[in-house]
Amino acid sequence: MAHTYIEEISQYQGEEVTIKGWLYHKTEKGKLRFLMVRDGTGLVQAVVFQKNVKPEVFEAADRVTQESSLIIKGKVRADERAPGGYELDVSELTIFQLAENYPITPKEHGVAFLMDNRHLWLRSSRQTAILRVRSEIIHACRDFLAERRFTLVDTPIFTPAACEGTTTLFETQYFDQKAYLTQSGQLYSEATCMAFGKVYCFGPTFRAEKSKTRRHLMEFWMVEPEIAWAELDDVMALAEELVSYVVQRVLDRKKEELKRLERDTTLLEKIHPPFPRITYHEAFRILQEAGSETPIGSDFGGTDETVIAEKFDLPVMVHRYPVEVKAFYVQPDPQDLSLALCVDVLAPEGYGEIIGGSQRVHDYHLLLQRLESHHLPREAFEWYLDLRKYGTVPHSGFGMGIERVVAWICGLEHVRETIPFPRMLYRIYP
Repeated sequence: MAHTYIEEISQYQGEEVTIKGWLYHKTEKGKLRFLMVRDGTGLVQAVVFQKNVKPEVFEAADRVTQESSLIIKGKVRADERAPGGYELDVSELTIFQLAENYPITPKEHGVAFLMDNRHLWLRSSRQTAILRVRSEIIHACRDFLAERRFTLVDTPIFTPAACEGTTTLFETQYFDQKAYLTQSGQLYSEATCMAFGKVYCFGPTFRAEKSKTRRHLMEFWMVEPEIAWAELDDVMALAEELVSYVVQRVLDRKKEELKRLERDTTLLEKIHPPFPRITYHEAFRILQEAGSETPIGSDFGGTDETVIAEKFDLPVMVHRYPVEVKAFYVQPDPQDLSLALCVDVLAPEGYGEIIGGSQRVHDYHLLLQRLESHHLPREAFEWYLDLRKYGTVPHSGFGMGIERVVAWICGLEHVRETIPFPRMLYRIYP
């Protein structure tokens, strides 16, 4: 039987339509039953008036329970007081499956309980709003890069070696040898950008970090552009353009979702290039003035990033960290070899690093030296070294973590709500 989606209901004012969905909640008033029905595209209030329906229809409206699946037929009527501005005057109601003792009730539930029932928690209006924003962010990233003629080139999940050392890798058996779940598609994108010029990969990445902070997941998604003949300044410009494009796209297309999340969008509306740019040493001075005990020369932790970002309304780009705290593939600054040509983009409002990028080492002998100093096995990187033997060029790129961007734009306290089924230190169920 053909049916209408709730998001399209405004096109059928005065007409009879069929809606297939689930009961979100129900209220009763005398001979009236008000059924709030969702179908994944929206919510509509279906009004069952005892005088206007057969006894079995009114009995079904009495009997139907939260999250039961149902099919409703009725006439669409405009009503400014109703969610979405329209109601349905019900003529027929069929319960497809009666849900009994639905575990998530309107009362308050603890986080552990909700995470155990994540497969059902996803149905709540808050969670659907978050995941709709996530979907828009992903579409925006793809559109932004496609408009700039980047080629999407998928990279492998199984890898023979690490991007940044093996301490945070998930190891697995690949027939008769060890393999690892990828930390990043970057190294493979470096190969493909030498074929296509401008590429990006987008996919899941894995970090076996024993971290329980509100910013960390063990499995998360990254969009990673890589460009041949690009230097650090080029990708810094691309990064601020991408972030601005994504934020403004969400503000434009997901107003209702942000409203449902009660997100104050005042600061988000200001997100446009250029972003403030400060060096690592300038950022460190901000920490010193705030009384931080972080030793100079070390990488910044989450608290440090928050302190630095609080000084700015826009995302701040911190560049040229000490070379010792960055990965083997990062190009040293020719003006000061103790510094790396790298950048981290820190989101405002305490959301930390959302982008990490750099110019890559393009000299064969320097890359070999860096592999050795990081105690990485040369045999696993022979193909990567080849890129520096056959037409090497300066090249640069970055990775943007989708979950942190979702958390920031939605104003969430924890990244666990930014992905349908989060993988955390002590959680792999459901």
